[in-house]
Amino acid sequence: MTETGRPMFPHLKHCVRCCMPETQEGVDFDDMGICRSCRSTEIKMHIDWAARERALARIMEQAKAEAGDGYDCIIPISGGKDSMFQMHVLTQVYGMKPLAVTHSHNWYSETGWYNLQLCLEAFGVDHIMFTPARKLVNRLARKSLVKIGDTCWHCHAGVGSFPLHIATKFRIPLLIWGESLAESSGRATYDDGPQAFDRETFTRISAKSRVPEMVGDGITMKDLVLYEPPSAEECEAAGIKGIYLGDYMFWDDERQTEFLRDEYGWRETTMEGTYKCYKSAECVMPGMHDFTCYLKRGYGRGTFHATMDVRNGLLTREEGFELARQTDSERPAIMDYYCEITGYTEAEVLDIMKGHRLAQLKDVEVPVRQKNRPHEEPLRPYMQRLLERYRDGKE
Repeated sequence: MTETGRPMFPHLKHCVRCCMPETQEGVDFDDMGICRSCRSTEIKMHIDWAARERALARIMEQAKAEAGDGYDCIIPISGGKDSMFQMHVLTQVYGMKPLAVTHSHNWYSETGWYNLQLCLEAFGVDHIMFTPARKLVNRLARKSLVKIGDTCWHCHAGVGSFPLHIATKFRIPLLIWGESLAESSGRATYDDGPQAFDRETFTRISAKSRVPEMVGDGITMKDLVLYEPPSAEECEAAGIKGIYLGDYMFWDDERQTEFLRDEYGWRETTMEGTYKCYKSAECVMPGMHDFTCYLKRGYGRGTFHATMDVRNGLLTREEGFELARQTDSERPAIMDYYCEITGYTEAEVLDIMKGHRLAQLKDVEVPVRQKNRPHEEPLRPYMQRLLERYRDGKE
């Protein structure tokens, strides 16, 4: 292996098939050094997907029968590629009448806002959105870095809790999410069968800190009322059930994105920290989210995407490591906006992240290099830009 085809941190154990290091949360290597996600990718090829889709059809028919004159299900949507594909499948293939529900991170990119509106118009669905106050988002973004070593607690918590509030309030028991936990997260394999969603799922997977832990520094429990999921008793009384569409049909990010682009006009945009242009295109902040992952775990979105491409036979492992080297360590331009809204200096951000660094990287230099690639659109929330444009008399 040449120097350019080596991992950024060669002292870390990596899956012998892909590019994923031992610092991925929940990673599990078998006796041959193959990670759980690579094993799941193999298993995926041997699933009887026709049988799985028949099971999905039964779930859909039961939901429609039980809904009567009401909504058949809830689809949590962001306008991203997964939720728009979910909407296509549910409405065009299964004839469902869904209620679209969005927790807005209040960081929408211009591309993301277009894609969200495109999704609503293309499928003619009703929509409920919760947009937290920008001052609250700014305070949570500041506190999130200290609490979980990530800028995005409010998004992680909100995408799990707000759809549940709507589901329990309006008695719409079925929530349908997109990608399976067995697809790439390493938290399950396709051998485990369809995974159940519950009220704690997003707390376990991404939010990490519960609502009471985020109170303080100008944040009150009243501010966070929609971030606290409904109680287990409320969920049980409403008969809440969540499924992942990817557990019932063969999931293929690349083909699905191409389909949405060609069939509906869904748009990609340049993304920081990776070489792909579709993941989290709805938000301006992924560059910071992924950069903090790199600072504490030694890998970012570039590694994650390269790993997926290696598993799917689109790249060699050496090519994957090289692409990850080129993207993971880039200082994201959105750092400037993050520091503006939180009051941190960049030096303070880096110092806080040192405290979150995993033991395997404690005494290792984690290089940061300047970004040298242009970005297609301004890295500032689209709604904020729109208000500033009209307020300043530029329109």
